Amino acid sequence: MSLLPDGLNPAMPIRIARPSLDLRAAETFYTAGLGLSVLWRSSDDSFAHLLMLGLPGAAWHLELTRPRAHPVQPTPTPEDLLVLYVGHPPDSALVARLEAHGGMRVPAINPYWDTWGVTITDPDGYRLVLCQRTWTA
Repeated sequence: MSLLPDGLNPAMPIRIARPSLDLRAAETFYTAGLGLSVLWRSSDDSFAHLLMLGLPGAAWHLELTRPRAHPVQPTPTPEDLLVLYVGHPPDSALVARLEAHGGMRVPAINPYWDTWGVTITDPDGYRLVLCQRTWTA
């Protein structure tokens, strides 16, 4: 007997949501820097400003929020990682573009990520890892 909810499957969409202090800076980092697209934006929501970023057609997206009445302070730790398995060593031009658009290259707290990729903080201090490995389940 499975304990998983009915319908849970590998193609199920995933949303990774977190707060942001500056949605414009985050948008610049993830679009002009990384190459993601703005999938949705809303300032009409009564609770928060929303920005959804990703790749059109992908089964995942990153949602950044800025609550209106009670802004939530982002509290990233060195282990809060968004890992992209790019399948090759990260391109130095991409790393430079991310740095030019608000990122900062940092050493990883776990040396695994320095061995297999590059770690860059985004404007809110969360870490993006560009991993040269691939992932297959």
